Amino acid sequence: MAAHHHHHHHVDPEDGDARVFWAIAVNMGLTVAQVVGGVLSGSLALIADAMHNLSDAIALVIAFLARKIARRPANSDMTYGYGRAEIVAALVNYTTLIIIGFYLTFEAIQRLFEPADVDGWLVVIIAAVALVVDLITALLTFSLSRESINIRAAFLHNVADALGSIAVIIAGTAIILYDWRLVDPLVTLLIAGYILWQSFSEIGDVIRILMLGRPSDIQTASVLEAIRKVNGVTGVHHLHFWQMQEHENALEAHLVIEAGLWDHADAIKQSVKEALMERFGIRHSTLELECSRHACPNPSIIGHGE
Repeated sequence: MAAHHHHHHHVDPEDGDARVFWAIAVNMGLTVAQVVGGVLSGSLALIADAMHNLSDAIALVIAFLARKIARRPANSDMTYGYGRAEIVAALVNYTTLIIIGFYLTFEAIQRLFEPADVDGWLVVIIAAVALVVDLITALLTFSLSRESINIRAAFLHNVADALGSIAVIIAGTAIILYDWRLVDPLVTLLIAGYILWQSFSEIGDVIRILMLGRPSDIQTASVLEAIRKVNGVTGVHHLHFWQMQEHENALEAHLVIEAGLWDHADAIKQSVKEALMERFGIRHSTLELECSRHACPNPSIIGHGE
């Protein structure tokens, strides 16, 4: 693989797939070790970390498949292509994480009232192994996470995991040194809280894309304003502006061309497309042209209601 050194930040898709595959393999092995260790040592925090690791591995499996699917070209069934497979995968991942977070919170609260016996040494050893695995996975997926919401979901699972492992090591140490059993459920609550906070803060963007919302970093008003400023445009209506995929925005609208400039309509349309591309990076725009004398009567600016 060494020959494939690219100097820009895009990761070669095949190379990326291989990294995700290894990250999955390592995480699956770790999950098994942690569940066995959690059951043998009686530590809920260790099982919490294992659940999180399993969700990591599943997150990576989903991310891995979604990456493959997303690269398929558009066809007569999926005319927009398959890019949204990654967005759907991210939604599934965050949803499962939220369920796990609530479940762990519930279990930990029960344990606060009835602390269990925990074998501190076993906990510390397994959590230390887990931490190493989490760091390896994080290194494997970090460069990919900058480009894809899908891999970022998996990467965040991983960072949360590494923190979880550190917390479990602290808990195990407290149990060895002071036999302080409450530390196990308390650490579990911390891990669960982090999982929930992370998931809720990320899931909004995913839902927004699936709901055909505008890109969160561009205001629709500024897009309308940019279109209206183009010479020869007297009006714009029936505007739809949405995020097709994480890095692809699309727009469609009706443009009203100034009276007497119909001969220049194509040039005006071209100017609008260029303005959209330069200012907002909107590469996919569909514009319907109307002569000012035959424009839609009282149209709505946004959407297609009359």
